[in-house]
Amino acid sequence: MEPVVFVAIIAGLILLLLIVGAPLKPIRYVGQVIIKLVIGAVFLFFLNTLGNQVGIHVPINFVTSAIAGVLGIPGVAALAAIDYWVI
Repeated sequence: MEPVVFVAIIAGLILLLLIVGAPLKPIRYVGQVIIKLVIGAVFLFFLNTLGNQVGIHVPINFVTSAIAGVLGIPGVAALAAIDYWVI
């Protein structure tokens, strides 16, 4: 599947959820988790883009996206510190 088509489908589903709303709480929680994962992946993308000058590269996968999405900026900083000093 083309990445553009995949992103368009995900964006359409998010837009549909925002317009219609999710009447069931489990669907709402799943939507919030997916949004946090996407936000975490975006944080990591910017970290990798800006950290390339310093030599920091954190792989973008489910676990690191979840950490960055749930913990926010402190989680991204912790992942960068782990990558810089430990690994």
